[in-house]
Amino acid sequence: MKEFFSLLKQLDWPKGKTALALTLALFSTIASLAVPLVTRDLVDSLTQASFTWQTGAFLFVVFILQAVLGGVSFYLLAYIGETIVADLRGRLWAKILRLPVSYYDDNETGETMSRITQDTTMLKTLVSDHMVSFITGIISIIGAVAILLFLDWKMTLIMLISVPVSFAIIMPLGRIMHKIAKATQGEMAKFSGHLGRVLGEIRLVKAYRAEPAEEENGRKAIRSLFSFGLKEAKIQAIISPVMTLVMMGILVVILGYGGAQVSRGELSAGTLVAIIFLMFQIIMPFAQMAQVFTIFQKAVGATDRIQQILQMESEPADGEQLAMDGAIQFDDVSFSYESGKEVLKGISFNAAPGTVTAFVGPSGGGKTTIFSLIERFYSPTEGEIRLGAYPIHEMSLSEWRKKIGYVSQESPLLSGTIIDNIAYGLDLRPSLEEVRKAAEAANALVFIEEMPDGFDTLVGERGMKLSGGQRQRIAIARALLHNPEILLLDEATSNLDSGSETHVQEALQRLMEGRTTLIIAHRLATVIHADQLIFLEAGRITGIGTHEELAAKHTLYREFAEGQGLFA
Repeated sequence: MKEFFSLLKQLDWPKGKTALALTLALFSTIASLAVPLVTRDLVDSLTQASFTWQTGAFLFVVFILQAVLGGVSFYLLAYIGETIVADLRGRLWAKILRLPVSYYDDNETGETMSRITQDTTMLKTLVSDHMVSFITGIISIIGAVAILLFLDWKMTLIMLISVPVSFAIIMPLGRIMHKIAKATQGEMAKFSGHLGRVLGEIRLVKAYRAEPAEEENGRKAIRSLFSFGLKEAKIQAIISPVMTLVMMGILVVILGYGGAQVSRGELSAGTLVAIIFLMFQIIMPFAQMAQVFTIFQKAVGATDRIQQILQMESEPADGEQLAMDGAIQFDDVSFSYESGKEVLKGISFNAAPGTVTAFVGPSGGGKTTIFSLIERFYSPTEGEIRLGAYPIHEMSLSEWRKKIGYVSQESPLLSGTIIDNIAYGLDLRPSLEEVRKAAEAANALVFIEEMPDGFDTLVGERGMKLSGGQRQRIAIARALLHNPEILLLDEATSNLDSGSETHVQEALQRLMEGRTTLIIAHRLATVIHADQLIFLEAGRITGIGTHEELAAKHTLYREFAEGQGLFA
């Protein structure tokens, strides 16, 4: 509850429209409460005098006023609900984009999507669809009770007995409903995560004939959701009928008691009719509140998970914006993804400006982790990384990453056009001529212009409509357009055929000119001309030097080189 109301306070409520909506809802309810009083006079007058046109006109005006005010207040409250949920989704989206990479290591994409879509929709449902009925219901109940006390306080006290009885039923069931709603939302998030994982790798699923296994996994999740849904329905099946039963029981008692008073002449027939009308104006909101109560419990569970994300620590956005340059220096850097399991141990090296540094060695040695630390996806557990004499963690994160261009083994593309992917991430949209020059330097212009739609060609999800070599060249064009000072190449040609590799190698040579370049390579032939090679084994540097120096003094490096035919 505390988290729920804390979140509501943070949101951007349109205060003027909220006040207007509540005012209109108040007048609409007051108009509806006037009807029983008019009906009392009407019934009494029918036994004494004729029905006047003024009474009929008054009732007509009241009904029209109630309908108009109710409709306008409903629209305004729906507008308020959409506004605050749009604000919440905007905050969540901004937060999720700025969470550190470690968050995505621990949480499936589908689960995160569920937070932005399903959990926020639950809050919208509460505000847009049920807030109006809840507020008007409360006003209606208070107003009806006040009028009933004026008409006959004894019957009102009989009716009020139902309040503690109702709460005694609702409160324990509400706590159970909250637990079920929270578990249901958690299970839905897991199911969304499963869907995202499987559909994102559908080619892998089909290639290994895993459809039956994934179908069964999906069915288990669906059965679990079905079970939670039934538990929720059971509680709802208890709350609504019991509430109705209590209220109808009170109505029967009042009818009996009121009828006896009318027969004795202590109460007019019109007053009894008014009391029955007012009773219904209490019963109907109570019945609606049972549903509101269920939705409220779901919304509280959803906001709990939303708050967990909003309260997480974002990547550090602040830092000094300095025009720094110099060597990239690792000073006794260690790192572990999990406590006690070091991936890097005491790494120290310098990569001078304008030079090429290549990382080689067995798989799992920590080469990609070094790149992740340079990108500041993670922070070292020990030691320091500097640019020149300045620690990179003290620089503005945005400014630091602007210095870096990254081309990976499987360069990622986003669904969209070729030009969207080449210009991705730039603050200002480049001209078509600038994009063409970058594509030409990346050896991509020829194949792009051969396509029917040219730069407007859609690349498909994750760029799957293009070949590996084409995707690599678009990634290189993107890096060229960003014009970075530091270049990270992670196995950029390892998955290409010889024809594509030639084009990509030529493009990479143009990209590397004048930049500080760090390369991860398993094929030593692609990096033997690097200014320095760093040999990594099990997270430690066991050799630094040129190709010739390592071949002469590093046994394992020489074995690698001989195995790849470099000394044949």
